[in-house]
Amino acid sequence: MNVFVLSCNHHNAALEVREKLAFASEEQLSLAYAHWHEEHPDSELVVLSTCNRVEIYAAADKDNKALSAEHIADFVAQFHNVPSDDFTGHVLSLHGPEAVEHLFAVVCSLDSMVLGEPQIVTQVKDAYRIARENDSCGPLTNVLFQHALSVSARVRSETRLSEGRVSIASVAVGNFGKSIFNRFDNKTVLVIGAGEMAEETLRYLTDEGVGRIVVVNRSRKRADAIASQFGGITDGFDNLDEWLGKADVIVSTTGADNTLIDHERFAAVRATSERRPVFILDLGAPRDFAPTIGQIDDNVFLFDIDALEATCEQNRQLRKSEIKQARRIITAQTQQFMGEVYHRATGPVIKRLRDQMGDISGRELELLFRKNPEFSIEQQAAVENTVRRIVNKLLHPPLETLKDEARAGTPHGLVDAIKRLFNLSD
Repeated sequence: MNVFVLSCNHHNAALEVREKLAFASEEQLSLAYAHWHEEHPDSELVVLSTCNRVEIYAAADKDNKALSAEHIADFVAQFHNVPSDDFTGHVLSLHGPEAVEHLFAVVCSLDSMVLGEPQIVTQVKDAYRIARENDSCGPLTNVLFQHALSVSARVRSETRLSEGRVSIASVAVGNFGKSIFNRFDNKTVLVIGAGEMAEETLRYLTDEGVGRIVVVNRSRKRADAIASQFGGITDGFDNLDEWLGKADVIVSTTGADNTLIDHERFAAVRATSERRPVFILDLGAPRDFAPTIGQIDDNVFLFDIDALEATCEQNRQLRKSEIKQARRIITAQTQQFMGEVYHRATGPVIKRLRDQMGDISGRELELLFRKNPEFSIEQQAAVENTVRRIVNKLLHPPLETLKDEARAGTPHGLVDAIKRLFNLSD
């Protein structure tokens, strides 16, 4: 019984490589599963494709030529019409216990860009669901992915790995924004600039049900793209001061060379506004807002990227201290899982061997008793017990060795040797 993973993730491949290999929709995944099983009907396959990774988990009850890095890479290359030479130097291939431990680490988010992030659990669940719906799972992948999700739940309950936000956007909204506002559904958000950081922050604000979004950017095309994505509107830089006075939340990430909003300009805006609380996230580097703006009045709450990053780092350090405990759980669960897998592989062989020895000894005893009808029932029972003890003692060393090897690692070599020695059929 084998499990194999081919991984192209953020550790070993650039974004453009991962994009070439990504499976963008459930329809595309369904097509991939259909193609795979045309070639390999006896194998199992689960594809995990996210923005940070593309991983192919393949499994089979017996040694299978499909379970190799070269073969899986060729399949992916042909499916995406991408030369395998474009990515084979950027993939990680793991087999057996290493592949299992890798999946456990992935679903526990130890392998994520943001340590402890919860989204990966949903992504793994979706990948497993889609594989099942396409009849691509089997005994091994079913148990593997169910066990992985169980390990993830245990790590989250027994460690503090997921405590404390570690992305700047999540800290901005979750730590600081919620300390100022109890609700966001009645708030106006002004976004100055249209960079990735502003977009990520808007995702968190949208999750909180923010009321109105206005995007102001020098490139109106980019502003329109972000505004439409989050159900907002756009306006020109000529009207920036008006929106500065109306906004409850200001997210600025222009990357301008000079300060965009100085002390005097914002003070003038506040003088003509109702001086309601305003939460300013200055994500520009260098700053878009002058640092002294936060001192204009008690209802101006200004946070720059340094303050946000300091909180992020504190949370990262807290999570890092939990990694060792998470790793101990993952290692123990990997060993337990592999023990169960190898027991499953050796169990049928042990049963066949015992059955074969029982059949042989039974036939010989039957022959012995026919030739010696004078044996009493008590004497027959004594002979049967003696023969049974002899058989058990003869079987004990090879079977114990097989069990020990199964606990320590793959027992395939010894299983094959026992099959040949005792002429056991499959």
